[in-house]
Amino acid sequence: MKNLQSVLQAIIYILLLSVFGCKYDKEVLCTETTWYQDADGDGLGNPAVSFSSCEAPAGYVSNNGDNDDTKPIDDGNNGGGNNPSAVEQTFGGRIDLSNLLNYANQPIPNYINKDNTGNNEITDAGATLGRVLFYDKNLSVDNTISCASCHKQEFAFGDGQLQSDGVAGVTGRHAMRLVNARFSTERRFFWDERANNLEAQTTQPIQNHVEMGFSGQNGDPGINDLIEKLEAIPYYQELFTFVYGDPQITEQRMQRAMAQFIRSIQSFDSKFDQGRAQVNNDNAPFPNYTAQENMGKNLFISPPNAGGAGCQGCHRAPEFDIDPNSQNNNVVGNLENPSTIDVTITRSPSLRNLTNSSGQLNGPLMHDGSLANLEAVIEHYNEINIVPGNNNLDNRLRGGGPGGPPGNGQRLNLTQQEKDALIAFLETLSGTEVYSDVRWGDPF
Repeated sequence: MKNLQSVLQAIIYILLLSVFGCKYDKEVLCTETTWYQDADGDGLGNPAVSFSSCEAPAGYVSNNGDNDDTKPIDDGNNGGGNNPSAVEQTFGGRIDLSNLLNYANQPIPNYINKDNTGNNEITDAGATLGRVLFYDKNLSVDNTISCASCHKQEFAFGDGQLQSDGVAGVTGRHAMRLVNARFSTERRFFWDERANNLEAQTTQPIQNHVEMGFSGQNGDPGINDLIEKLEAIPYYQELFTFVYGDPQITEQRMQRAMAQFIRSIQSFDSKFDQGRAQVNNDNAPFPNYTAQENMGKNLFISPPNAGGAGCQGCHRAPEFDIDPNSQNNNVVGNLENPSTIDVTITRSPSLRNLTNSSGQLNGPLMHDGSLANLEAVIEHYNEINIVPGNNNLDNRLRGGGPGGPPGNGQRLNLTQQEKDALIAFLETLSGTEVYSDVRWGDPF
């Protein structure tokens, strides 16, 4: 009976309209309009009912897309309603601005104390923008290279190649792993520490002729050309507004966002962390370690004059960050000009995640990739033969004995058992989540 009554009312309504003519609303010509029944009063309705009128019947809302009607959810076919934003269209569910992934409040073990964040605290919004910038190939002149092209998640944000591909050749040094870049006293970045902080580091590869091509020199477009390019991309208008309150793009804003994302990439789920959580300090035996791994840990931490290898002097547990006072480690290869030596290398990434969860190396070791495995690394430090012309060698590697004059290079005289123990220990520093966590994955 109610359905019959509704049909009769609709017929009478149409007849009246044919007599008196159709009205106009503010924006849309009054033709046949689909209305959605708003059964629960939330401003959104279903199912669709058509009336040849520009005024909504009681209890219905419009789907005609104008600004003076309540808009139902757009089903993609009605041409109006809440159209998806550029962020939604580009990234789908990989980025949801109403439900951001957790970058700012990740758990950090209480024994981790070093932090180079400075005045650029990580926020979920800023790191989300940084993630997009990090993976976006639009940041290169020919849209082929992103930061992630050289710093790959599957290699703890390093590269499996000796030299990474750029827009105009290959990089002059092996790409440094970025995992746990935040947890270091050292604030300077690049192998030669030429960037004063991580923020400054982030846009230097973009402005490198070989790497991403916006150098502003020798015919290359410059950073302002990149900014104009990004300003024309709708999802950046939305993202920069979301983070900074307006769509303006500047190099500093890009730097801060990318640095937040990179600092968010952390790894504290290793066997080392599981053991360290059970004891009071790094020196105590870890109950989850094998005898060999505990032996390697002791060798790593103890100085040479106490029967150890002295690794801790430069690579400081539990962050395993580089001591800011460290100088060159006698690896002086120069990939760009092999006939010369490079003694400016004084920086090292964290020793965490040297290997992946399968025990495979995350790419060649050292800035020149000259050490192919952990055995070669241990052997290098076991017997330092000072390269002629290396006037920047760290004093701790010169040998000569405690309190004596510098020698001709360190001699640790490690046994094979001790070398194997050190390698076993280093392999316990690798976690698993960093290789698969969607927070740090490609959003495109």
